[in-house]
Amino acid sequence: MPNRPDPHAGNPDHAALEATKGAVSGAIRWGAVSFLAGVAAYFSSPIFRNLTVQFKVYLWMCPTVVGSMIEADNRLRGYEGMIRRRRRAAMEDARERAYVREIEELERRRGG
Repeated sequence: MPNRPDPHAGNPDHAALEATKGAVSGAIRWGAVSFLAGVAAYFSSPIFRNLTVQFKVYLWMCPTVVGSMIEADNRLRGYEGMIRRRRRAAMEDARERAYVREIEELERRRGG
């Protein structure tokens, strides 16, 4: 079985995967909302009913694409923030371990 890298280690492939997940979920969510808005407009507006199919699809695609981009960016920013928090915590842990080692060494010198 291949050794799988930590998905939260800051790997660009994992960041791209997270952005892709966001893009898909945003497209589904915003696509559904724009589809429902199109159905409502179809039944309530004779102007919308008389539009060409191509233009109706265009009106459905615009919010879908924008939602996809917004959600992908949101997920990517969240991923970057999580990586920054983990790295900051690792640095603080390393500093604290070094501080504890230094204190122990000083106590050993004083006592020995």
